Amino acid sequence: MISSLFSRFAFIGSLTILGACSQSTTDANYLASESLPNYSQTSFQQYIDETKLWLADHRVFKSDNIEKELMVNLPFEIKPNKPNGKGVLLVHGLGDSPFSFIDVAQHLADKGYLVRSILLPGHGSKVADLMLPSLEDWQNVVHHHTQLLKAQTDEVWLGGYSTGANLVTSEALKDDDIAGLLLFSPAFKPGSSTVKFAKIASYFLTWADQDPETNPIRYNSLPMHGAAVYYDTAKIVQQDLKDKNYTKPVFMITSEGDRVIDTKFSTTVFETQFTNAKNHLVWQGENVFPATNATTFSMNRPDLKIIDGSHMGLLFSPNNPEYGKKGVVRICSNGQTEEQELACEEGADVWFSSYGIREEGKIFARLTYNPYFEQSMEILDSVMNVSASN
Repeated sequence: MISSLFSRFAFIGSLTILGACSQSTTDANYLASESLPNYSQTSFQQYIDETKLWLADHRVFKSDNIEKELMVNLPFEIKPNKPNGKGVLLVHGLGDSPFSFIDVAQHLADKGYLVRSILLPGHGSKVADLMLPSLEDWQNVVHHHTQLLKAQTDEVWLGGYSTGANLVTSEALKDDDIAGLLLFSPAFKPGSSTVKFAKIASYFLTWADQDPETNPIRYNSLPMHGAAVYYDTAKIVQQDLKDKNYTKPVFMITSEGDRVIDTKFSTTVFETQFTNAKNHLVWQGENVFPATNATTFSMNRPDLKIIDGSHMGLLFSPNNPEYGKKGVVRICSNGQTEEQELACEEGADVWFSSYGIREEGKIFARLTYNPYFEQSMEILDSVMNVSASN
């Protein structure tokens, strides 16, 4: 799974494997398309329509429900019933899809925002297509759709999850017109330092991680090239942040249990370089975050069979039909034994956690929802509502 990949990068540290041959396969999931879809259309609806046609031709579908799979992987727009004249552009993370923001987007639209969630090139079709995009592809799609939304609204916020948070932060640091940032598990720095070897490793190895592709909403595997482009976004955002303060409002939410990213680095940036008085950090963990503009929520929730927070879990409402408390998607690749993973997949009684947790007598699945989603959105609202006065 993508959420565990950076934990698995330790193997790159052994350079003896770099002479290994790339895996070959006839599985269509692992064979890249000839090219990537266009993303520079002059209207967002045209972007959706043309992307849908491209995905219909290039996606490897995981079920017979083709229309549903297209809908959860397409860029989308939610128009508010009572517009406030403002817009929010949302950018998903590595291996994910625009659906990552479906619950956050609906909440924002209910508050009056015109909300758009874009598709990063290489996503939504088949995992091998992550061999194709460049850093510039990801930067350019964010910039283009930021400009498109700015032309249609009075004020634009940028929001991003993980890799997407890196991209929108870099964009906002270069564009003083952006009203503020909404950052979910920002991957400013990876949890494993060995990710920096991904670009070198990509010349020798095709895959950083290769698993069966069964999830209709996100990739389970990762090409080494995709990991390398993620690391490029981390290097760039660190360069953009160096010796700079960001004075617009920032909402950040992250989890103490997140092993994918360096949460210490992200929260230090929040404390020292994000300087607006109305900034707020939502911290999911047991150690109370020592800042007056932070709210801590305990993730030791035996009543919900939750052990700790995860990288992806903070995005989704408990009511989400795919990833919520009663969601149909269960992620069992969670750093446990093959026997435990199989038992999880076969419907065993499980506990929920971040990747890599093990406890005697327990089987774990990934925590895929935020038990404090409503409270988190209330805090997000408080940050956004003051933007005009700062």
